[in-house]
Amino acid sequence: MAVSTRERLIRTGADLFYRDGFHAVGLDRLLDTAGVTKTTFYNHFESKEQLILMVLHEHDRWWRNEFAERLKRSGGADADGQLRAVFDVLDGMLAERDFNGCIFVNVAAEFPIPHDPVHLAAADHKRQMELILRDLALRAGASDPVALAEELAIIMEGTYVTHQVTRNAHTSRIARRLGESLFGKYLPTRVDS
Repeated sequence: MAVSTRERLIRTGADLFYRDGFHAVGLDRLLDTAGVTKTTFYNHFESKEQLILMVLHEHDRWWRNEFAERLKRSGGADADGQLRAVFDVLDGMLAERDFNGCIFVNVAAEFPIPHDPVHLAAADHKRQMELILRDLALRAGASDPVALAEELAIIMEGTYVTHQVTRNAHTSRIARRLGESLFGKYLPTRVDS
């Protein structure tokens, strides 16, 4: 199936922004890589910022679905197993050859003003991810689902950033140890059959 020009611009933007940075990628380079003219670009987007927002929207939608699917694949059907699979999913992400951190952390750093629409999009994604964890914690019978989700989200964020900055191969293992202590604190004791 042929990819529309709009979709090609979004995909090209996502690839370039993630790899090289949002401010570092100029509109001319983006258009050159996508193979479209400025007129064509402006037929689809009012500005580079609007394209960035669409890239974030699409990545948010994709990643929340992908994250949930990876948790199910690794952790099974029950919420407890899926929560514990968070670190398997992190392992997989960090092992990806083109891992360059979390796109939402990256964009928030480049657009640091809290009321900037781009920054708000990144913050919303983080809230939505925490809600996924909160839902799983609630269904897993956590004694404090909100606290477990908040703390687990902080560990995940720290893992993304630490691995991106240091490339420490043990980052995920350290995060898993921290996560296991959270599970022991908040989740009911598992009874293995």
